[in-house]
Amino acid sequence: MADEEPKPLTYIPEVILKKRKSNEEWAIRRRQQLEERNLRGKQNKAFNLKTAEQYIQEHRNRELDLIQMKHRAKRRKPSLATLDSKLLFVIRIQGKKDMHPKTRKILHFLRLRRIFDGVLVKANEGILEMLQKVEPYIAYGYPNLKNVKELIYKKGYAKIEGQKVPLTDNNIIEQALGKHGIMCIEDLVHEIANVGPHFKEIISFLWPFALNKPEGGFQGKKKLYKEGGDAGNREDKINELISKMN
Repeated sequence: MADEEPKPLTYIPEVILKKRKSNEEWAIRRRQQLEERNLRGKQNKAFNLKTAEQYIQEHRNRELDLIQMKHRAKRRKPSLATLDSKLLFVIRIQGKKDMHPKTRKILHFLRLRRIFDGVLVKANEGILEMLQKVEPYIAYGYPNLKNVKELIYKKGYAKIEGQKVPLTDNNIIEQALGKHGIMCIEDLVHEIANVGPHFKEIISFLWPFALNKPEGGFQGKKKLYKEGGDAGNREDKINELISKMN
């Protein structure tokens, strides 16, 4: 039997070979991406998954926070006559998942939405009552003129139509507060330091101060300053904390 003549190899154009190789590489990359995405999804799910015990503990912490707030509200409230100054500077120093919604609501009313936010407030009975209720989560006291000025110059931002605008130009101040006779940063500082008649308008104009975490941080406990902790009324000592955080 005569040997069969070998058939010639089918010719495949080079462009098709390159396309075939490219498709294979794309399929491999796609498979790797899907595997990585699935792995990340599993990791995130495992990270975010809370146990029943964690939910129970968080609920207990919030309820305990509410009970303690009610106890603080029943304490004797500080008198306005005993204050050294009507001007207070309040800093939120802690508070996350362990807060009751009522605590968070008061902090938000004070414009202390984030940890290390600071605000200037005029002391009155309503403010003092709120500060007493959220005392474990804040530090406050009497800011001096030097710190008021440095806060404005270093961390001062205006709230213009809902936008955060740096106080880099006195025209910004004049346009917003010129009708009250406040034309520049020095006027702003003077009105704040003296808790002048247009203090409310200035505070509405200013964005809360975003302070830095102090070196060494805080103790993380809700212990009052007068008892060796971080929270509550520091009176004039608040200026040391402002200097560290500004």
